[in-house]
Amino acid sequence: MSKQDANNNEPPTTGHIWDGIREYDNPLPRWWLWTFYATIVWAIGYTIAYPAWPLISGATPGVLGYSSRADVAADIQRFADANAEVDSKLASVELAEIATDPELLSYAKNGGAAVFRTWCAQCHGAGAAGFVGYPNLIDDDWLWGGSVDEIHATISHGIREDRDDDTHYSEMPKFGEILEGAEIGQLVQYVLALSGQDNDAAAATAGQVLYVDNCESCHAEDGKGDRDQGAPNLTDAIWLYGGDAATLTATITNARFGVMPAWAGRLSESQIRQVATYIHQQGGGE
Repeated sequence: MSKQDANNNEPPTTGHIWDGIREYDNPLPRWWLWTFYATIVWAIGYTIAYPAWPLISGATPGVLGYSSRADVAADIQRFADANAEVDSKLASVELAEIATDPELLSYAKNGGAAVFRTWCAQCHGAGAAGFVGYPNLIDDDWLWGGSVDEIHATISHGIREDRDDDTHYSEMPKFGEILEGAEIGQLVQYVLALSGQDNDAAAATAGQVLYVDNCESCHAEDGKGDRDQGAPNLTDAIWLYGGDAATLTATITNARFGVMPAWAGRLSESQIRQVATYIHQQGGGE
């Protein structure tokens, strides 16, 4: 201790000084020190008793054999066992009968909401209203049909899913490889006219001829589409990718080829029926 420290009854310092501020060398309180030692002992004991240290393909199991994953699996199995009867019934009845059975309908809607939030909301949105390129599921515009049976089929087999032979499949040609740019422009004007938007009347008249030759076989003479082919209605204000001139030009030139996965095999039959019922009951089902 320096003379100054002794004269002022101050504790010793470490010798470090910053901007005239000295660092004191005070001993730690005994209670704090023993608490710190106790936490070290507790941590060592914890890593021995419970899973703790990561290894290449897992972690040290701990002498008590505890597993949080096993607890979760047990809880899942407990609820699965409790719901087994209604789950089996839901998977076996006619789809149309679900809406007439209050117990099944409640179970399907609640379970379907959970399935939707887990597997579907990433594309179709939490409220099922969709995004650009991902269909709105709460309106009445359905490319492949909006009955509960048709929704079930779409969920089960997907759209343009290579791994499912029963998938919905359609493919729009890339007209940029078939038509000249001016012709595509005329087609765009005709589609704008079909949907009641501002358009160049002269170009739209020329585009009608091109429409009959190239588009009518899928989108129908009146432009209202064909669900059997997944061809959209061009006369309403509902557009999957957008209905302005620039977007229509891009669509006709390069086509669209969205893919929805097939959920059969990934979800159980009961889960598929749950989410089909949930979507159908959201207001967009037919």
